[in-house]
Amino acid sequence: MTKVTIYRNEFKECVGFRAYGHAGCGEAGQDIVCAAVSVLTINTINAIEAFTEEKFSVASDEEEGYIEYRVSGRPLKETTLLLNAMILGLEDVAKNYEKYIDFTFEEV
Repeated sequence: MTKVTIYRNEFKECVGFRAYGHAGCGEAGQDIVCAAVSVLTINTINAIEAFTEEKFSVASDEEEGYIEYRVSGRPLKETTLLLNAMILGLEDVAKNYEKYIDFTFEEV
């Protein structure tokens, strides 16, 4: 099961996320849940880096199926939009594949 945790600050702004584990929805290279989570998270990080001046940290381990992203401080308006778009996609994946993904929010 893939576990996705969205980090929110006291203002309910998304300030990061962690995704880890392999969904087990299909064989390696054929798992549509892992592919969806990977595309949504990695594209969001790439978009934030390309289109904003946001300061952030990111750590990942492809073998473990792990990625963690955090902004430094409060997120910029553009970052918030991109992260909210990612959350929308992840919520849809979680709704349609609830057996393979655990999706939660955590205040940090």
